[in-house]
Amino acid sequence: MEQQVSDEEEPQPVVLREENRRRRRKMKAFTSTFSVAMDQIAIEFVLPTTTKSSRSPDTLLLEVAGNWTVEQVKAQVWLRVVATNLCPEFYQKYSPDHCILLYQKKGNWCEIYDKHQVFQTLDCIRYWKALKKDVGKIHLTCRPQPSEESTQYQRYLNYLIGYDVTDVSNVHDDELEFTRRKLLTPRKIELADRDPKLYSMDPWITSKGAALWATLCSNFHYLFPEDVCEGDYILRVCGREEYIYGNHPVRDFHWVRQCLKNGEEIHLVLESAPNPGQDLVQKEDWAQVDDCTGVAGTHEQLTIDEKDHERVFTISLWDCHRKFRVKVLGIDIPALPRNPELIVYVEASIFHGQQLLAQERTSSKAFTEEVLWNTWLEFNIRIRDLPKGARLSLQVSCGKAQTQISKGTSSYQDNGGSPVGGGSSSHDGNKTKSRLLYYVNLLLVDHRSLLRQGEFILHMWKMPEKTEDNSSVNADKLTSATNPDKASSMAVAILLDKYCYPVALPKSREGKEAGGEGREAEGGERGQREMPNHLRKQFESIVETDPLHPLSQEDKELLWHFREECMRHPRAYPKLLGSVRWGRQEAVLATHRLLERSSVWDRSVLDVGLAMQLLDCHYSDAHVRSMAVRKLETLGDDDVLRYLLQLVQAVKFEPYHDSALARFLLKRALRSKRIGHFLFWFLRSEIAQSMHYQQRYAVLLEAYLRGCGEDMLQDFRRQVEMTEALQKVTREIKAMSAEKYDVSAQVVFQLRQKLENLQTSGLPESFRVPYDPGLRAGALVVKQCKVMASKKRPLWLQFKRADPTTLSSDTIGVIFKDGDDLRQDMLILQILLIMESIWEEESLDLSLLPYGCISTGNKIGMIEIVRDATTIANIQQSVVGSTGAFKDEILNQWLRDKCVSEEKFQQAVERFVFSCGGYCVATYVLGVGDRHNDNIMITESGNLFHIDFGHILGNYKSFLGISKERVPFVLTPDFLYVMGTSGKKSSPHFQKFQDVCVRAYLALRHHTNLLVILFSMMLMTGMPQLTSKEDIEYIREALTVGRPEEEAQRHLLDQIEICRDKGWTVQFNWFLHLVLGIKQGGDKRSA
Repeated sequence: MEQQVSDEEEPQPVVLREENRRRRRKMKAFTSTFSVAMDQIAIEFVLPTTTKSSRSPDTLLLEVAGNWTVEQVKAQVWLRVVATNLCPEFYQKYSPDHCILLYQKKGNWCEIYDKHQVFQTLDCIRYWKALKKDVGKIHLTCRPQPSEESTQYQRYLNYLIGYDVTDVSNVHDDELEFTRRKLLTPRKIELADRDPKLYSMDPWITSKGAALWATLCSNFHYLFPEDVCEGDYILRVCGREEYIYGNHPVRDFHWVRQCLKNGEEIHLVLESAPNPGQDLVQKEDWAQVDDCTGVAGTHEQLTIDEKDHERVFTISLWDCHRKFRVKVLGIDIPALPRNPELIVYVEASIFHGQQLLAQERTSSKAFTEEVLWNTWLEFNIRIRDLPKGARLSLQVSCGKAQTQISKGTSSYQDNGGSPVGGGSSSHDGNKTKSRLLYYVNLLLVDHRSLLRQGEFILHMWKMPEKTEDNSSVNADKLTSATNPDKASSMAVAILLDKYCYPVALPKSREGKEAGGEGREAEGGERGQREMPNHLRKQFESIVETDPLHPLSQEDKELLWHFREECMRHPRAYPKLLGSVRWGRQEAVLATHRLLERSSVWDRSVLDVGLAMQLLDCHYSDAHVRSMAVRKLETLGDDDVLRYLLQLVQAVKFEPYHDSALARFLLKRALRSKRIGHFLFWFLRSEIAQSMHYQQRYAVLLEAYLRGCGEDMLQDFRRQVEMTEALQKVTREIKAMSAEKYDVSAQVVFQLRQKLENLQTSGLPESFRVPYDPGLRAGALVVKQCKVMASKKRPLWLQFKRADPTTLSSDTIGVIFKDGDDLRQDMLILQILLIMESIWEEESLDLSLLPYGCISTGNKIGMIEIVRDATTIANIQQSVVGSTGAFKDEILNQWLRDKCVSEEKFQQAVERFVFSCGGYCVATYVLGVGDRHNDNIMITESGNLFHIDFGHILGNYKSFLGISKERVPFVLTPDFLYVMGTSGKKSSPHFQKFQDVCVRAYLALRHHTNLLVILFSMMLMTGMPQLTSKEDIEYIREALTVGRPEEEAQRHLLDQIEICRDKGWTVQFNWFLHLVLGIKQGGDKRSA
């Protein structure tokens, strides 16, 4: 631990006071059943110096005490060598820190990395015991210095990451470096197991909804080179880097399904397999760290009971019975608020996940540049009860002086732990409003499982002002990172109790009596009782409630009382684990034992929503989160891609950088180039936008980049260079026309000139399109590029296709945006993909068109331009101008004009019916608002689709104070005209539309929990429309949760009738939109 006290200082009375001695005598019968692990371990140390006579390395045989720390072992070796006067010019010149400890395991070198680790808990000790070695061998070698080549490589990786992972100026411990080293192990394991040929091609397989595709067929066309030998060649999709490879039915390849779905011919080329040598990974400079690095020993190995105190070097946290306390020294702020009459106080809370364990606050003082308290706050929780992942939340709040009581402190403690939001503030017992100004968190048990000790100066995060974007503050308040802007941020100084030795949280207790000093945790055998019938109904109703339903204290007690019964029902796990008192050591141990003993979870059918729920912000326990990840291991690559956005966000809810979830993402990305591609952009976007989690995401991204291979690195470099160049151009164009709304010909000319200059000055010749890595874009078609007429001045860009086997003459259209956060659009498009997969399972193809959209940085991103598509507004205006909004037949006529035959027209109408039904249901359930004729589009083949999801979950726009949304979804008279109906009349197409809507709606109702969980996980991610549980409440209401299926069906049909009745109101809105230009830039995505 970096904050320790030397042996000369007076020890704190936490473990050595009289009552503890008495307690140890009482526990004698309990502890004597265990072997006291103070064994001597014989180690032969191979020294960094050599004997002059034999030229062989010097060695030293040493009996090492099992409870010594690694640091003590190195020091003892050094002392012995110095005492023997061996090579004094080396050992007297350097300290033990000059060397590292290495050993060999299965042909690999491993480093004993953690200097605070108790020696007997190392993996090498277990390894030698398994081999029945009486003497272990450890090499002391000089600490390697990075070579110039590795330093340059690190700079290259930092450029791709967008963050310097070697910068430790803003950390108060070594967790960053510690995690970088630990993630080497899963990376090496995955690389050793990786099939080079499979990785180089990465076939995109999807097996969902197989029944839907079983009867469809299409024409296959092949391009054959001459004189081919079958074994040397593989099939690739013409114009795309997608391979048809492996023992899979042809219909399971994603591209084949897309062609079947769109009625397109499938064109393949036979060519040489890509060279796996292009995916070579740079050799690591580091040795793999010991597998048990950071793992504490058992309580029996660490306890001071029945041990000679002179031989105790690490203390078990479970021996610390005093209450936890923190001394608030004071705060320091560079610039004071404008109001001089304010008073200020510090509120200190201990949280585990969202569960409040204890809370105290200082007295209130006048708000000056430096406020000193020098006061201890003692919490109503014992040190021994602090769980791993517990965080000390420090919040500085202010209020007006005349309304505050300035004496005393208030306290709050709820070991039962109903979820409490992190932003609440105590107000000295009165109802005076106070405002939270600054916050910071400190994990009380660090990444090594050591209790924090000593003094900390923590630079705090400022709460955003009302005028600033505060949509991500919920997640930001969970971070354990401190503010890197030390010069202008508030600093709080605190002091934690200091001890003579490190205090470690044990990994477990040994033996049957592990439930907390010889008794079953919290209630004897109650947890194993059979549940009476009269309580079973109550239990089942609790389990059936959706994830947003709050549990009463009575519900929690019932679940905990019958926890053994709960363990038989995986659906009850989130409710049960939400009922655990994480501030009670006995309850935590009992929970861990339940999870370890139960095999029901692993045997149960995968429920993605259930597993994802255990990864949200309410669950901080590593055992719980690892169990959830273990279930997700069975997901196929296609499903991992489907949920990747949420999984990346869930990393924010991990207490520590290194976690089962981080390792899962790393492993799957190193296995699939496609997953790796999107993981790169999701992480890089977060690094650019979220200072609170930069370090965590940067460490994970570096671990991936060090294993993805040279070919992927070069692709990422080209994409980053292209993004940076386009961003620079966009900002220059915005600066030129900032005052004007319309885009002049001069601005377009300037854009094209700048793009021409880019083409000739080192722009990448080709690059993978970030939202579609199977597509490679080439040179810009400058004459087709333009500036779009909207506030942020997005660029409308057209690129040539770089693949020579492409059969399409179409360009690749991309909208490049700077100034808009595309993450909300990404979320809605991803939810649409998930809805599509739910419907495919029900054999429903609703022809959704979730176009490509990706955030590539801080409010920067790219959107796909859908070819052969135009907005409804363009169609209406092209015929009779703005009154086209009232002409029902215009859309039908446009569709007929685009179809070359009656058969094609009927196919287009069919596609229109299904796609309109799909988007009606989807937009209704998601509460997508601001629907007008400029953000509803249609392709020439009749595929209707929606764009621009700025308003969701019922957060609707208004015009002149009147809500623009007067109908549940968009079903206008011109849409009904295409279906062959008008007014209250029906038609075969309209009946099919109703049937499709009902089937789609009921299918989504069966997955309510999944949809609610996916949105609730995005609550904290920085989306203006998604900041509270009330926002998600909309989904529950839209899906009529808790009502019978017949009633739900009637409800949806009623919504369709409302749309038919009020369709004219939508037309009127559209007319206003066209006439008044409420939303300009009508060519937003029209081709």
